Amino acid sequence: MKSIVILGGGESGYGSAILAKKEGCKVFLSDRGELALKYRDALIAANIDFEEGEHTMSRILSADIVVKSPGIPETADVVRQLRVANIEIVSEMEFACKFTKSKIISITGSNGKTTTATLIYKILKEGGVNVTLAGNIGDSFAYSVATENPDWYVLELSSFQLDGCYSFKSDIAIINNITPDHLDRYQYDMNLYVNSKFRVCQNQTQSDYFIYTATDAHTKSYMATPVMPLNACKLPIHTSFVEVEEGGYMSEDMSHIICRAGGYEIKIFVSALEIKGLHNYANIMDSVLCALIVGVDPKSIINSVSSFGGVEHRLESAGSVDGVNYINDSKATNVDSAWYALDSVKHPTVWIAGGTDKGNDYSQLFEVARKNVHTLVCMGLDNEKLKSSFSGIIPNIIDANSLDMAFAAAVKSANKGDVVLLSPCCASFDLFKNYEDRGCQFKMKVENLK
Repeated sequence: MKSIVILGGGESGYGSAILAKKEGCKVFLSDRGELALKYRDALIAANIDFEEGEHTMSRILSADIVVKSPGIPETADVVRQLRVANIEIVSEMEFACKFTKSKIISITGSNGKTTTATLIYKILKEGGVNVTLAGNIGDSFAYSVATENPDWYVLELSSFQLDGCYSFKSDIAIINNITPDHLDRYQYDMNLYVNSKFRVCQNQTQSDYFIYTATDAHTKSYMATPVMPLNACKLPIHTSFVEVEEGGYMSEDMSHIICRAGGYEIKIFVSALEIKGLHNYANIMDSVLCALIVGVDPKSIINSVSSFGGVEHRLESAGSVDGVNYINDSKATNVDSAWYALDSVKHPTVWIAGGTDKGNDYSQLFEVARKNVHTLVCMGLDNEKLKSSFSGIIPNIIDANSLDMAFAAAVKSANKGDVVLLSPCCASFDLFKNYEDRGCQFKMKVENLK
């Protein structure tokens, strides 16, 4: 019987513990923080040994394998001690993949992961495929492996989840795009972050597929001199008119999307889509190509895509009050995703941004911010970098260290016909549990204003 130690008792750690227990391992879960009540109760019910509020190193160092939750960095003292002791540390993905024979679709990238994963799941489900959505959305992969047996998994994967993967393999791998994000976890070295994303392709063979954005600079650079072999069948996508034999691209007049794979061609007119914008057309191409590879009927694919309305917290309308439109884009936790949001808004804008800075370079937002943003409300415990970056770029900059203060300032600054956009460009952990908590609180503020 192998001794498995799980570090971290959130969604990932809890799922790994349940799977390890099911597979007959001796399991001990350790979390330095306080466990959520639902996880504590579930671990007790499953008769899984755990601790919270501390790490008992004598027990942790007795493990055969340690499964590390994605939120724990390599710099954590517990991880350093495990490295010195030469104890194997793996990610949840690496651990769980050994206990399933299901085929895997993996989606990663800096932006668009949730939209793409959700849309792929919708297309496959409505197309009659036995499929489960997991990873960074829904249940953890490990918990799903412990409780389900689908033909296909659709996994949304962050770079943190891919770190610690060695034998994990995707039958279909998708990288939407790669832009600077989470650089504080990668020694502020963009190459390390890019290499982490490309772990989604490791172990792929010629019978597997890799879908990627051909115009993405960091993707192109990596593929020119890859750190690891890229053996899969490659399907590029273009958000312009660049015709390809297999892959996706826009028509010359930009009126429709064209996708070719598996001997099929699908055309979808953008006028028939509920979600708009080139970034969303790229997500749609990824999803359509993936569905064609799986074997979903083209007519079913078109119907599913046409009825897709997007995901919560990503350019989500929160309603209109006194002629001011409120948009919840709380999922925009990096510069690139905030750029898409600011570029999509064509009205005078009050922009609420800020939070935990991850080594952001805000300069790429200057041009798009100048166009429509008349007020920036900086929402965070430390707003100095945000304020100094946009000084002279945005006419009115307001300091706020809570959502209450930020929202009140935004309402006061907005005029009829304006947009109040929550697109933080930063992580949420200084004031909120996560981006969902931030977005839900924002939407509640709008409802109360109504």
